[in-house]
Amino acid sequence: MIRLLRAPFRPVTYSRWLHLCVPLLLLALWMFINPRSPWMPLLIVIPFAFVPWVRLAEGLQAQFLLTPQDRAGEESLISAAPSARWADRWRTLLWLEIRLVVSGAAMFASVCLPVVSVELAAAALGHPPADPMLPFVPARWAAAVLAPVPLVLLITVVALLGELITAIARLLLGPSASERLTALEARTERLLERTRIARELHDSIGHALTVAVVQAGAARAAGNPEFTDRALSAIEETGRAALEDLERVLLVLRESAQPPSQRPTLVEADRLLESARASGAAVDAQLSGPLEKLPGPVTREGYRILQEALTNVLRHCGPVPIRVRVGMTAGLLDLEVTNPLSGRPAVITGGGSGLRGMRERAALLGGTAETGPHEGGWRVRARLPLELIP
Repeated sequence: MIRLLRAPFRPVTYSRWLHLCVPLLLLALWMFINPRSPWMPLLIVIPFAFVPWVRLAEGLQAQFLLTPQDRAGEESLISAAPSARWADRWRTLLWLEIRLVVSGAAMFASVCLPVVSVELAAAALGHPPADPMLPFVPARWAAAVLAPVPLVLLITVVALLGELITAIARLLLGPSASERLTALEARTERLLERTRIARELHDSIGHALTVAVVQAGAARAAGNPEFTDRALSAIEETGRAALEDLERVLLVLRESAQPPSQRPTLVEADRLLESARASGAAVDAQLSGPLEKLPGPVTREGYRILQEALTNVLRHCGPVPIRVRVGMTAGLLDLEVTNPLSGRPAVITGGGSGLRGMRERAALLGGTAETGPHEGGWRVRARLPLELIP
């Protein structure tokens, strides 16, 4: 009831009215040619329903006139795509037939009700029509009271027919199952890309800031110009690498036409190890196997897992001895980082976004990542399958 009261003040009521009036051009043209066969337009539209682009035109028209408020949303309930299957063509045919019928009802109301209102107004002024549509002519006072009623009824009918044709459009012009699946896949890809970008920023920028903080603190505590010089060099190198990663991520966010720079791989793991060593940590690293032949997703995600593992050690334990083992066994990339605990409780919480990010990276490749205490220390172990990657 409240929606009916608001209908005269809603712009969508009149845009839907316009949508109802568009098929009247065909009806009016045919009535001019052959008024004895008003049903003939129902047959004329049949061949047009099987033209794929007719569905696109009908969908666009419905989006603009029936649901203009939904066009700014991420998902529209009315599809704007050509017919791809016969099911879409049959739905388009049913839509065209129903639209003609509903438009005929709208035409009848749009013509007859204003005429009745004019006749009542004329009767109220003392000039009753000679051939009225009403079966009777009321008294002047009654005609004056009833004159606005047909116009109110017209707005009500138009609002109800607009709601009806909109519901039918969403049903018959809505996305098919294949279109919904395609849209869902595209949305999933966008969400995965956003999650990946968030992880990239967390891993690269977090690693650079951790190394810079550790290096700066160690240099100030050492009071050795030579050590300070090495620390500043390590901060400079780590910051430059972080800026490269940041620029690559920003290129993705801006959807630039330029291809983003290559993401780092395990072949470049020495950069991470040297950065950890420059922070004062004693790194015992053993990287075996042809790392340059690893599949792209495996070597890239392996690099990020190693980066996050080293970052966590430096952040929570400081420059402690770190043992790194990277190798390939039985179709798996086996990556393990272990270190002694420094007594800080933060390292054993296991709920941070970095640890969760490592597990998510491994899971996306069908692998596993285990993080937690191990033999009196802390261990990160990731196993990434090789043969499942295309």
